[in-house]
Amino acid sequence: MNEPIVARHWLAVIAPKAGPALATSTVLILARIWNANGAEHSVGNAALMTVLATGAAAAGACASVGRAGDSTIAGTAFAASGGLALAGVAGYADGISLPLLLWVLATAIAYGLAARYWRTDRRESVAYERRTIERREEHAHLERVEALRAGAQIEVARSGAAYAEALATALITRAALPGFDPAALTKAGLPQLPSGCEEQEAR
Repeated sequence: MNEPIVARHWLAVIAPKAGPALATSTVLILARIWNANGAEHSVGNAALMTVLATGAAAAGACASVGRAGDSTIAGTAFAASGGLALAGVAGYADGISLPLLLWVLATAIAYGLAARYWRTDRRESVAYERRTIERREEHAHLERVEALRAGAQIEVARSGAAYAEALATALITRAALPGFDPAALTKAGLPQLPSGCEEQEAR
């Protein structure tokens, strides 16, 4: 019932939030390095990135269509398409203004898409915690009821044992009285004692 409270490290909290910015920044940096190494105004490289980005977008569209569509695969394909498009433009352009503009747009879109999944994950986590707390409270209530029932049974057993002990003590005390005669009691019309009690009293 008493679980230890584990405080998450601040890096573990910030890392998922910084993921989209780190991804787009990495793509921009690598594309500018590629630009400095011969990709600037290279039609062949630009055509290659265009084909790759278009293919990734088509794969994402196919993965999101129909009942068997997988949102995870579709999101990954669209993210790859956007990254390839950003890398192509950043590698082909001679200035930094257009790549930076595309980087800002790509980062904003990435955070917009990620925020949706974060909200969904947060709702699922809250619902799971609520169900867990409800189950714990229900189990604690059942445990308390069972403890009360067991205590009541123990008290009943104790009272029965005490009554039996008191009855045995009374019979022994009565048998020890001077002049006690069970036969005389029977003749007087009193109920006859069980044979076991008569033998015990005769002793």
